[in-house]
Amino acid sequence: MIKILFVCHGNICRSPMAEFVMKRLVKEKYLEKEFIIQSAATSREELGNPVYPPARRIMAQHGLSCSGKTAVQMTKADYAKYDYIIAMDSMNVRNIMRIIGSDRDSKVSLLMSFTGSSRGVADPWYTGDFDTTYRDVTEGCNALLDHILAQRSK
Repeated sequence: MIKILFVCHGNICRSPMAEFVMKRLVKEKYLEKEFIIQSAATSREELGNPVYPPARRIMAQHGLSCSGKTAVQMTKADYAKYDYIIAMDSMNVRNIMRIIGSDRDSKVSLLMSFTGSSRGVADPWYTGDFDTTYRDVTEGCNALLDHILAQRSK
């Protein structure tokens, strides 16, 4: 079982997008029984809140439902639970490190690093541009899945 945790600041925009995009990608490859995919926040600001309405709308436009998803906070115990802890930007990485203490097993990565980029996923909270965020997330998730499948076949 491959376990992935996508992480952003509030768990209401980028990380839920990544969670549900990745769930669809593994389902399309008939691999959903081999993966556990979740998302979480580094902050407590949005705990219990549903996915932000514009994020829900962009996902719905692409045939994805995030119904029932509410924001949760990452915990130190998540480090042992997940194989991959995928941050949306460098600030998220810094906050993840505060939560877990150390990344001794090299589980923490930026999503866009799997595309060969060092940039973060565009943050729609500040720009209002959910289309760009969705494109970043989709590109990153496809690259992450390719990476995981390549590692698995070694």
